Amino acid sequence: MKKRPVVLKFGTGILAKEGGCSLDEGQFRRLCSEIAGLHAEGIPCIVVSSAAVAAGVDALKLPKRPTDLAGKQACAAVGQPALMTAYARHLARHGLRPAQLLLTHDDIFDTGRRRNASVTLTRLLESPGVIPVINENDSVAVEELRFGDNDRLSSEVAQLVKARLLILLTSADGLMARPSPGASSERLPVVKDIKAAFRHVTPDKGEHSTGGMQAKLQAVQSAVAAGIETLIAHGRRKGSILDAVHGEDVGTRFPVKKRSK
Repeated sequence: MKKRPVVLKFGTGILAKEGGCSLDEGQFRRLCSEIAGLHAEGIPCIVVSSAAVAAGVDALKLPKRPTDLAGKQACAAVGQPALMTAYARHLARHGLRPAQLLLTHDDIFDTGRRRNASVTLTRLLESPGVIPVINENDSVAVEELRFGDNDRLSSEVAQLVKARLLILLTSADGLMARPSPGASSERLPVVKDIKAAFRHVTPDKGEHSTGGMQAKLQAVQSAVAAGIETLIAHGRRKGSILDAVHGEDVGTRFPVKKRSK
């Protein structure tokens, strides 16, 4: 790799249609086009993707998303191939192809497994036209389904590959300042004190999100502490990915503190 990779995290809220019961093909088309834009600039890219459950609900023709863990895992098992098919179809428009990696948090924290994952990702990033697409192995692991919609996993992957930037795409414009009574909430463009940022978190989250802004800030905190700049941006805003990588004023940016000499 000549350049450090960018890690992109796509949550269910930006990949699924309203209701979270099927994939949004228009979103896949646009996001894959932006991924291709990064690739054309020679910037390696890794995707950490949710939405296997949404794809499985559609594939199984269920009337609604299951609420029990076993039902979610069954949907994820059926939906994961459909999710990868969507990536394959839309990346192929740009001469690219996805490579699937299903990880658990144990794969990151166990020394031997971590080494294997790192070697595999490095080789994939060196392979022409290949975009690694990572999801938690939801059919056997439960961290994403219960706690964080892959926010934590994306931070761990970014640290594993020493990413230049981690971008968490969500259904908000970024971290919004908690407004004073009678005032409207405004986006915080740059946040340097992450601990203080938690006071802006509200209990609101997407209907099918398992983490919300609290989980995202925890992921940000971990990544920034490891020296990886992180950004939270709106996943349905055209150009968010390329603008974030190019340093434009989009979303909320969490810069890495410069070490004093």
